[in-house]
Amino acid sequence: MGGGMVDFSIRGDVAPGFDAVAEVFERNFTEDIEVGASFCAVVNGVTVVDLWGGYCDQNCTVPWESDTLVNVYSTTKGIASSVVATLVEQGLFDYDEPVANYWPEFRAGEGGLTIGQFLSHQSGVCGLRETVTIEDLYDWNVMTSRIAAEVPHWEPGTAVGYHAILWGFLAGELALRVSGKTLGTLVHERLAKPLDADFYIGLPESQHGRVADLIGPNRARILPDPAAAQAINVPPLFAFALQNPTIRPYRDACSPAWRVAEIAAANGHGNARGIARIYAALAQGGSSGKVQVMQPETIAKMTRQQWGLVDDLVLGRPMRRGSGINLNTDEQYGPNPLAFGHSGAGGSIGFADPQRRLGVGYAMNQMQPGIEADTRGSRLVRAIINCIG
Repeated sequence: MGGGMVDFSIRGDVAPGFDAVAEVFERNFTEDIEVGASFCAVVNGVTVVDLWGGYCDQNCTVPWESDTLVNVYSTTKGIASSVVATLVEQGLFDYDEPVANYWPEFRAGEGGLTIGQFLSHQSGVCGLRETVTIEDLYDWNVMTSRIAAEVPHWEPGTAVGYHAILWGFLAGELALRVSGKTLGTLVHERLAKPLDADFYIGLPESQHGRVADLIGPNRARILPDPAAAQAINVPPLFAFALQNPTIRPYRDACSPAWRVAEIAAANGHGNARGIARIYAALAQGGSSGKVQVMQPETIAKMTRQQWGLVDDLVLGRPMRRGSGINLNTDEQYGPNPLAFGHSGAGGSIGFADPQRRLGVGYAMNQMQPGIEADTRGSRLVRAIINCIG
C-alpha cells in the first residue's frame, strides 16, 4: 500500500548525522511494506531520531500522528520483564529463589524451578492442552488456575520453549502475589509515568481513540497451520504454543476487550518514542536525567544469562535469554553482544545497547509473517548503529 498515489507524510525530527535512518524509514513505505509506523532512537539521553508516518487504518484514511499507539505484541515482554526486575530490587523476591515459595499451587514449580528459569521460558508450560478461547484470556483467575494445574511439556528447568501467551500470566501472577499490583499498574507507576513513556499494559478506554488498527497477515499467515508446520519441519510445540487460542490481529487484537485487558505477553500498547525512552533508561544504567527507575546491579541481574545457545523447543532455533528479557542473538539488536530487548509478532522491536547508551523503539500496524523483527526493523537497526558507529 506504500508508494503510488498515497501520501505517507513522514514527519518528526532527525538530528544531524542521522539522515540515513530517515531514508530507511521512508524506504519502508515506498517499497510497499509499511502502512503506518513510528521509529525512535535515544542516545546518551538525547532523542536523535523521532519519526512517524503513514496511516492508522488499511484504507489509509486516518493519519498516523505523533502520539498514535499500536499493539506491539511480544515487544511487551521486554518492558514487563523490566518492571518485574524492580520487584527484585525492592527485595520482594530473587531470581534464584524457587517459584514455589510464592506460587505453591503452580504444578511445574514443584521440583525447585527458580524464578529466573520460570521467567526465561523453562517451566514447560508453554501452552495449555485444554482449549482456550479469546474470552478466557480476559479472565485472570481462569487462566492462572489452568496454568497452575497444567502438566509441563518437559521437565521444568531442563529445556526452554517460548511461552508466547502464557508468559504474561506467569510473570503477572508472580508480580501480583508479591506486590499486590498488576503488571499494568506497575509499568505505569514505575516506568511509563516517571519516564514520560507512552506505554500501557491494559489500555484505558480514554486512550482507544488514538490506537492504530493492526493489519494482516492474520494469525494463519504468521503461524503455519499444523499440516504446513509439519511439512516445513516446524517444531511440534510451535503451533500448539501460539495457536491456543488463535489471536486474529484485526478481529481480536483490535477489539475494546483486548485493549483493556492485561496480557503482559502480548497486548502492550505504545509507540516507538515510549518504547525507546524506557530502553534508553536501561541503556544508561536505569537512569534518565534525574529519574532513576532501577539500579545498574538490577539490570545486570535481569540480563544475566538464564539460557544459552541451545534450540528453543517452540521456536526451533537457539536463543539467549535473561530473566524474561532476550539477550542479543544473531545481531538482532546490532553487533553488541550485551544488547538486550524484545521483539513482537509482525515486526515491532525495542532494545537497549549499553555500550552505545542507545535505546530504540519501532512500532507499526502492517504485520509481516513471523514473530520477530523483519526486514523493516532490521534495516532501521542497522541504520542507527551505522550512524552512531
